Amino acid sequence: MTTPDPSREPEPTKPAGTATTPYKDRVYRSPAGVVGGALVLAIVAWLGIDAVVVGEGRTPWLALATMLFLVPLVFAYTLRPAVFVNDDGLRVRNPLRLIVLPWGQVASLRSGFSNEVVDDSGTKYQLWALPVSVRARSKAARQDARAARAAARADARAGQGGSLRGGAVGAADLGAGAALAADGPRRAETDRAMDELRELHERRQGEPGTQGEVTVRWAYEIIAPAVAGAVLLGVLRGLG
Repeated sequence: MTTPDPSREPEPTKPAGTATTPYKDRVYRSPAGVVGGALVLAIVAWLGIDAVVVGEGRTPWLALATMLFLVPLVFAYTLRPAVFVNDDGLRVRNPLRLIVLPWGQVASLRSGFSNEVVDDSGTKYQLWALPVSVRARSKAARQDARAARAAARADARAGQGGSLRGGAVGAADLGAGAALAADGPRRAETDRAMDELRELHERRQGEPGTQGEVTVRWAYEIIAPAVAGAVLLGVLRGLG
């Protein structure tokens, strides 16, 4: 389940003609991924440091190589993913890449088994920070079904006049139906986030400040230590 991160990261002032004040990104992350990643990193650090301190022979070196290999990958796939959104476009921080997409280059935002953004050339980029939760979608659908049934019961009681007791129950049902009508169908949190991105894309894709090129940068700060750890592990195991 994913919710907008309440934190804000400052960005440079927009070019002249697009705004008169500095602007900030809205950040989407996966709370479950952050919590799970923090727990895994704590376990790896605990076991690794213990092996370094009390281990003998090559054990400390194996522990260091394992941590060098695992820590960047765990961080990359749990804590690192984020989607930064502002009036000019998206910055998609995936495990091993950073993709910057101006709104003018975004063709569509798709939701299926995963959430994706597609640029004008047809290239797809998965939004790791907005994972699809079938469980959350099913829960939202069940809540909508219950609210719809409550509204139907309220309509039936209103049509029949209802008893005093039934009228009290009907008032509760009517309240549930009114809430459904006011808020609309319930949506999973990641689906709501995608709806917000689509709405902003529709508003901003034709603006002058949202044009530009899609840029992709590999996260060498993640790749390099992970590769070094893998090589060191291979060498140590090769030595017997």
